[in-house]
Amino acid sequence: MVDLGKYKVVLASKSPRRHELLKGLEIPFTVRSQEVDESFPETLMGADIAVYLSEKKAAAFMEDLGGDELLITSDTIVWLGDHVFNKPESEEEAVEMIATLSGRQHEVITAVCITTREKQRSFHDLTKVFFADLDLDDIRHYVKKYKPMDKAGAYGIQEWIGYAGIDRIEGSFYNVMGFPTQKFYTELKAFLS
Repeated sequence: MVDLGKYKVVLASKSPRRHELLKGLEIPFTVRSQEVDESFPETLMGADIAVYLSEKKAAAFMEDLGGDELLITSDTIVWLGDHVFNKPESEEEAVEMIATLSGRQHEVITAVCITTREKQRSFHDLTKVFFADLDLDDIRHYVKKYKPMDKAGAYGIQEWIGYAGIDRIEGSFYNVMGFPTQKFYTELKAFLS
């Protein structure tokens, strides 16, 4: 088990998936959230986008961060070619996103930023996801029933589409869910040592 020392962990995320995954690591935490502008410079590519956004989220909490608090911020993107797929703004956009990912391999990149008043450590993990060919009726069914509007790339691997549409992955399953648990655990231990 990781020894948190004097620190109380604050997870800056509304994501129920991140809550579940951090609980799975048996790390006690409280949740704090606030709206953060998730825009980023257009010159950034791939992992740099996720790292930039996780650090931007951390900066928004610095003013109120206690000396005995350890803040965790995170951001997940879906990357295909040289294009980022963030959260869809409509059901139509969600259908379009999944249709674009259908039959292709893309990357899911999650960046995590660990911050205290004294120091900060950022890292990312990358998982390759291979979608089978999906027909439009299946995509529409998924979007209508599961409403994946809060998910990068418009899908959740742990939902129906993951069972029916994902052929295989290379890398961490939990990273695709939105939090690279094993890498985080290793990085947190190094951060605290």
